Amino acid sequence: MKGVFYMDHARILVVDDDREIANAIEKLLTFEGYEVIKAYNGMEALDALVTNSIQLIILDVMMPKLDGLSTTLKIREGKNIPIIILSAKSEDSDKILGLSMGADDYVTKPFNPQELVARVKSQLRRYMYLGDMEKSRKSSQIVVGGLSLDTETKEFKVDGEPVKLTPTEFKIMELLMSNAGIVFSAEKIYEKVWQEEAYSVENTVMVHIRRIREKIEINPKEPKYLKVVWGIGYKIERC
Repeated sequence: MKGVFYMDHARILVVDDDREIANAIEKLLTFEGYEVIKAYNGMEALDALVTNSIQLIILDVMMPKLDGLSTTLKIREGKNIPIIILSAKSEDSDKILGLSMGADDYVTKPFNPQELVARVKSQLRRYMYLGDMEKSRKSSQIVVGGLSLDTETKEFKVDGEPVKLTPTEFKIMELLMSNAGIVFSAEKIYEKVWQEEAYSVENTVMVHIRRIREKIEINPKEPKYLKVVWGIGYKIERC
């Protein structure tokens, strides 16, 4: 049935800087029928969440660039996806800290493979069958006039017709549609989307805006949605 996700078709993000462990978990979950995406640090995990619809995350604690607990906090700013923490730390205080940061479960290394699978199935059952996923899906949709954007499935539509956006274009539209009517300077767009300090970025942003207009506007020279406020920046017009 269209729109229904089955547990054995769920997509799971496995995040561990130890590639042997990540590969072992991938093999284990693939055997159970799940699709697996791997990341090797917290920053890669956050990027994977932007470009993929994920139903569950298995997350190591000790990782370079961004550790597991900090990654959990970042994810919880906008997503209700189940998170299973995987850690060599087995003290109760460590488990309590992980759960208090927003994790749904805590598994210590070395782990029993069948126990991990059982915990994955338990979390997916709660998320996918007991309504959390449906709530998340509804809250993930942003609609402005004829534009609709889904932050979970990464789908973008104009008047009901799917439009293919690049990941960067999608992030720009998510920012502007979430703040319809608000003008963002090129520098602010760059800082929010690229997550870097902005230096002489007007041309970079302008090129992306032009490409987006060519995809979403009937007449890009007379845009209905994506407007320029001369000398200030860009905005999505409230409809």
